[in-house]
Amino acid sequence: MPFSLAWTDSATAEFERLETAARNASANRLKPPTRLKASKQEGLFKQVAKAIALLQANPRHPGLNTHKYSSLQHPYQADGEVFEAYAQNRTPGAYRIFWCYGPNQGKITILAITPHP
Repeated sequence: MPFSLAWTDSATAEFERLETAARNASANRLKPPTRLKASKQEGLFKQVAKAIALLQANPRHPGLNTHKYSSLQHPYQADGEVFEAYAQNRTPGAYRIFWCYGPNQGKITILAITPHP
């Protein structure tokens, strides 16, 4: 059973920023002279969107490399766990998705989408 997603304001803003950058890059790429290869912005957004889809379907998907992350506090429970999932791997500044279960059963909250520090 897939989870439904909730988003924090910062995660929504970052996802929309990545999407806008990808759309702008795609529009510029398709102007003459057209280029066949996708830009870095397009590839990054595609990877983040795929990771979020995998997370929604199965948070334990092996490609996400999901593990606990202790530096962020759970927004709904004092003793709740926050997790980190990989959107990219083996890339300088690889993007990560920070998430937690809640606020209700069957929900996942996307806390942040950030490049790895």
